[in-house]
Amino acid sequence: MKRVFSGVKPTGHLTLGNYLGAMRRWAAVDQHQADALFCIVDLHALTVDHDPARVRRLSRQAATLLLALGLDPELCTVFVQSHVDEHARLSYVLECVATDGEMRRMIQYKEKAVRERERGGSVRLSLLTYPVLMAADILAYGTDEVPVGDDQTQHVELARDLAVRFNQRYGHTFVVPRATAPQVAARVMNLQDPASKMGKSDDSGPGIVYLLDEPDVVRKKVMRAVTDSGREVVYDRAAQPGVANLLEILAACTGGNPSELSGVYESYGSLKSATAEAVVEVLKPVQERHRELCADPGYVEGVLRDGAERARAMARPTVDAAYRAIGLLPAAAAGEGAAATADIEVTV
Repeated sequence: MKRVFSGVKPTGHLTLGNYLGAMRRWAAVDQHQADALFCIVDLHALTVDHDPARVRRLSRQAATLLLALGLDPELCTVFVQSHVDEHARLSYVLECVATDGEMRRMIQYKEKAVRERERGGSVRLSLLTYPVLMAADILAYGTDEVPVGDDQTQHVELARDLAVRFNQRYGHTFVVPRATAPQVAARVMNLQDPASKMGKSDDSGPGIVYLLDEPDVVRKKVMRAVTDSGREVVYDRAAQPGVANLLEILAACTGGNPSELSGVYESYGSLKSATAEAVVEVLKPVQERHRELCADPGYVEGVLRDGAERARAMARPTVDAAYRAIGLLPAAAAGEGAAATADIEVTV
């Protein structure tokens, strides 16, 4: 089976956009059709100013939600990045293959560095180098495919470049991965700004529906969604982005077609009401399962422990091979060091 790797960064609460855009497919398709690894990439959350307790809390919440969304530890590997040392081990080796120019061309670094300089500050070094850690996440497992959106394609291209360069210089070690465009159920946009996607955020903005929002909160956010001038419900993303966003969310939740659904509703109010109820119904089983898992924290901890052990066993041979290929002396096995020392003492 092909191997697929996907990660979730615990820097914000998971949203309806995360679920409909990718995670629902992880549970419905990827874990059944691939040797799939799903990772809470907590080391990536340290590249910016953060509250340590919040990172831990969001990491646990993300893991619990992934299981609530339907990921089955019998079918896939769910684990936390920092629980598997091979990520950090391989990251440094790949830093010795990457170049300063490659890092400084990364879009997120360029944008955040400019903003910080304008404020008279500076970004952390880890923000410059974390794309190499992301490459290590992917390459350690012999990943074939990485489902990513357009904003992450550059990082997969870096992983490909580093894999090819390493293989050419030091011998074939890594599978060269490829980015795949996930077949998203919907391109979910911010309810208050239909030009921006609904992503994780550090605030509780009214345009973002979080997976753990109470039903009344969901209804309020959807009913207050920005629409467009005019009164007619038409599916036209260019001319009516607000209405189109609602239609796409409704279609994703009900299995319908946005264009066909546009002919069903005569007013923006009726469309919003139907969309709100559809979202509430989609989130209901996820929230119920999340509550069950929160009542049994030992189960989640066991899944993460077993997942880390399985991930470690998959990654270690590749990382050890990379260490040997680049010129690092293998560590002596238990007992070998003492024997070697004894031989030296006798010889001297």
